[in-house]
Amino acid sequence: MKLKSYLIAAAVSVTAALPAFADIEIEHAYVRVVSPVAKSGAAFMHIMNTGPEDDRLIGATASIAKVAELHTHIMEDGIAKMREVEGGRPVAAGDVLILERGGFHVMMMGVTPGVKEGDIITMTLTFEKAGDITIEVPVDNGEVEMPMHDNDVMHSEGMTHH
Repeated sequence: MKLKSYLIAAAVSVTAALPAFADIEIEHAYVRVVSPVAKSGAAFMHIMNTGPEDDRLIGATASIAKVAELHTHIMEDGIAKMREVEGGRPVAAGDVLILERGGFHVMMMGVTPGVKEGDIITMTLTFEKAGDITIEVPVDNGEVEMPMHDNDVMHSEGMTHH
């Protein structure tokens, strides 16, 4: 990751962890928009629930998109397809919800033309209990993620997956 993107990602973590939202922390957030003329893009991040109660990510909006939806990939007849996730995903107390390429993510459609590497977009994540959390996210098409397996939830204790 480039130093500038790393510093921006660090700022995202601090911005998302304001006292009003102390139970939800967001790290490693970035957006991929393959080209300045792309009509779609995706956002990826780690969402930590540091509080004592479960929560649920139920929606998102993005400053560069007409529509933002929670999506995942499914295999259908041997073909990987993206599908909207109705009802969002849980973020259990003490756990991390991973939004990653090839898995659960925020899909942005109707992207504003001209979005490019290094731009910063505003995204609002909506949680059942924590409410709306607005973050600033860098466009980083070169981001390399930590490999994950199975589904998109990683327990913070013992790093087990399910």
